[in-house]
Amino acid sequence: MTPLAQLDPDTAFGWANTLALLAWLSLALSPAKARWTPWIWRITGRALPVAFGMVYGALLALHWRGEGGFNSLDDVRAMFAVPGALAAGWVHYLAFDLFVGTWISERSAQLGIGHGWVLPLLLLTFMLGPLGILAFVLVRALRRPASLKWQPGATP
Repeated sequence: MTPLAQLDPDTAFGWANTLALLAWLSLALSPAKARWTPWIWRITGRALPVAFGMVYGALLALHWRGEGGFNSLDDVRAMFAVPGALAAGWVHYLAFDLFVGTWISERSAQLGIGHGWVLPLLLLTFMLGPLGILAFVLVRALRRPASLKWQPGATP
């Protein structure tokens, strides 16, 4: 039996949660000026989201039965009634929230926004995803309003 065939939804959920929690703690303990921070950002913003993407794809390939979809709330409920699809959906959230949290850390460093401001943004992004992005935009508006002006070729 291949390792892929042994990918149990509960096991994937547990491992992904543990790795994500460690990654978020690493982000929180990595201010921009720390010498290890670029490595943390590579792991949390690149390597882990890619690894989570592979787990996501494997879970869907192994467990999704084609039931449900995205046309209605009932369709979404039917899709996530399958434990493997539900675990895949959770890993999807973990991957994107971690990617966004790392982006917030990196962008804050580029803008000179201190780590004291970044910590609550990371907590919000970890716990409530989109509210973390909203809070980051608000902090940028308060601390670096010029960074919100669109400029062709500029980093968002």
